[in-house]
Amino acid sequence: MDWKTFQALLSGVNKYSTAFGRVWLSVVFVFRVMVYVVAAERVWGDDQKDFDCNTKQPGCANVCYDYYFPISHIRLWALQLIFITCPSFMVVMHVAYRKERERKHQAKHGEGPKLYSNTGQKHGGLWWTYLISLFVKTGIEIAFLYILHHIYNSFYLPRLVKCEVSPCPNTVDCYIGHPTEKKVFTYFMVGASALCIILNICEIIYLIAKRLVMILNKRKKGRQNFPTWPQDEAFNNGVRPSSKMDLEDKLPPNMDLEDKLPPNMDLEDKPPSFNSANKPEYRLSKLKLDDKLRSSLPNLSIPY
Repeated sequence: MDWKTFQALLSGVNKYSTAFGRVWLSVVFVFRVMVYVVAAERVWGDDQKDFDCNTKQPGCANVCYDYYFPISHIRLWALQLIFITCPSFMVVMHVAYRKERERKHQAKHGEGPKLYSNTGQKHGGLWWTYLISLFVKTGIEIAFLYILHHIYNSFYLPRLVKCEVSPCPNTVDCYIGHPTEKKVFTYFMVGASALCIILNICEIIYLIAKRLVMILNKRKKGRQNFPTWPQDEAFNNGVRPSSKMDLEDKLPPNMDLEDKLPPNMDLEDKPPSFNSANKPEYRLSKLKLDDKLRSSLPNLSIPY
């Protein structure tokens, strides 16, 4: 496996990552890739040769090793590192697609308005791609931890295993090479994987919270820019201004009353407020003569 190429690809992801994403990349390189390349490969290098059984039955040692180690730790970790870095390449590919689209747009329309102010800025589709990649990475980490836990019985490596698998003639004692050293590396890699899961969850929360704050700020700005009637005491108390001059005195400076009134609408045509319309004397004054007489008559209707 060419780790230099692997590192060069991941370093491109660092340009478009958040602070949590950069910490995640550092943990992957320092605590997982470097440990894997420098130490773990040598510890599990001749794992099958160090697996000794107290029998000379042909094929017994190989069958017992395959039974207790269906997949080697070192190969499982290599697959895990490959799978957790593939979702990050989705972000790089999306940015490359944006750059190519921007290039074609500039070639067609010249030095006009750009499609993207910044092709690497996480908004729109790129934000969703980045968020989905985080969910995929977290799911892959959890899946590999479960596989390792299920196969090797809570990440534990005993010094001695007893094998009864055919073609072994009876119960055979087999000894694992470097069990304590392998156990230490196993716990270390599991801890690094758990730390990466925590960082991914923190980054997901950070992205969603930042997006929600941005949406709320946009709504507040939209409400502030929307023209409204002045909230003065006259309207709040349900008292209609006696004249247009009284209303103009209530307006803030640099505000014209004609700009706030709808076209073809006089001040006297403005409907009353809720408080003034609900006053008994106002309601009676607005009723016609027939309505007044009808409202003063007793209710002689017979309920059915």
